[in-house]
Amino acid sequence: MKLGFFTMPIHPLGKDWRQSLKEDREAFLLADELGFSEAYVGEHVTDRAENITSCIAFIAWLAAATKQIKLGTGTVNMPNSHPAAIAASIAMLDHMLDGRLIFGISPGGLLSDAELFGNLKADRNAMFLEAINQVLAIWDANPPYNLSGKYWNISIEKTLIEDIGQGFIAKPLQRPHPPIVVTAVAPFSNGVTEAAARGWEPISANFLMPAWVKSHWPKYVEGCERVGRPTDSANWRVAKSVFVAKDIATAKAYATDPNGPYVYYHRSLFTKLKRSGRIELFKTRRDQPDDEVTLESICDKLIIYGTPESVADQLLAFQEEVGTFGTLLYAGKDWRDRELGRRSMILMAEKVMPRVNAACARSRDAAG
Repeated sequence: MKLGFFTMPIHPLGKDWRQSLKEDREAFLLADELGFSEAYVGEHVTDRAENITSCIAFIAWLAAATKQIKLGTGTVNMPNSHPAAIAASIAMLDHMLDGRLIFGISPGGLLSDAELFGNLKADRNAMFLEAINQVLAIWDANPPYNLSGKYWNISIEKTLIEDIGQGFIAKPLQRPHPPIVVTAVAPFSNGVTEAAARGWEPISANFLMPAWVKSHWPKYVEGCERVGRPTDSANWRVAKSVFVAKDIATAKAYATDPNGPYVYYHRSLFTKLKRSGRIELFKTRRDQPDDEVTLESICDKLIIYGTPESVADQLLAFQEEVGTFGTLLYAGKDWRDRELGRRSMILMAEKVMPRVNAACARSRDAAG
């Protein structure tokens, strides 16, 4: 199992923006130093707590400072930008990273962003599909393009000067395009099936109950089988909220503190998803009454914390519950305590993952 990093950071509202951005950047640099295989960053325009407004700009800030880690948009919210702007920016970013880019895409989940960009009442899934199809078409063609859609029309016929390069939209370094991943949030997501059929890979979100994470793999298999594509659990990424400390007392105090970053993170998501009618994501079964879903029950089910030994055991139990996956994405949180935040990532890479992978190897050997 590989170790990656995923953050849609939720910071205290009064925290200095410069400090939170600096700490988020430091987490990515640390992940690179520790040998994390890949790292993703989310984006929202209208959220004071989730205050990275452009994952493309943030990754550009990291490009020259990282050495080996692959960096992913997590995600570009496709309906909120013009497809040609996305195509050009992603292409440039792929070159800046010398081909270390992973292109994460989604319809966007923050309703205030949707309202801001005028698509609150629109079919954002349809907008998402049109946008990514146009991005891929741009990368596959040369001007004048001539792409017509319901939401965007793209053409450079009147102003094309081909011999000096005017009218040309850049193509990414990785051909035909960088690897594409999609976030999987809905239980039994049909989006996972459609993504798999197109050769894209899923990331199961870290705020889903294990039962809903488990539901994603059969949907991925369904999509692969539909087009005759081999299935490989190594292509499935699962994000998880984890905190590791040298002793259990420190781990429990930090991970369960009502004012700490882990509870704060889940309180914010609980508030948003409950308000938008998506409380089902926090249920352990579909017929569970809404009033049984509490912040305490959510944190108890979704936060893994403890010593390296304990966390390794919990992660192995989690994998046993949801199925084998290829990359565990450590979900980044605010660094209320910088040293504890850094130490958790270090212990995760140096102590937890070797235990997890040794146990997985023993299981494979025992199976024959």
